[in-house]
Amino acid sequence: MIIALWIVTALLALAFLAAGTMKTLTPREKLIPKQPYMEDLSNGQARVIGILEFLGALGLVLPAATGILPWLTPVAAFALVLTMGAASALHLKRKESPIVNIVLGVVALAVGIGWVALG
Repeated sequence: MIIALWIVTALLALAFLAAGTMKTLTPREKLIPKQPYMEDLSNGQARVIGILEFLGALGLVLPAATGILPWLTPVAAFALVLTMGAASALHLKRKESPIVNIVLGVVALAVGIGWVALG
């Protein structure tokens, strides 16, 4: 069970690490063609979202892997659930499909519950 939880946690962290890095380092104007919802965000908002996703990815892995404040791993997972909830609301407002955000949110919720159960 722990191996499966680590695999899912690592994959989720990679997804958020990639998304967060892209949103943090790429100018918003260059993201708009592939991510039209960026039109509704300011440059600062887009950058903050990227930083939060990046930090969430680190928070999923580092505390549990190092044993330093391991309770932060489920906290990071639950914070990413909230982030995906807000992202889903933005997509619904724009009449876009939030399915990717919902799937990521559900996986983050499962990861958070898994780490709490192991705690």
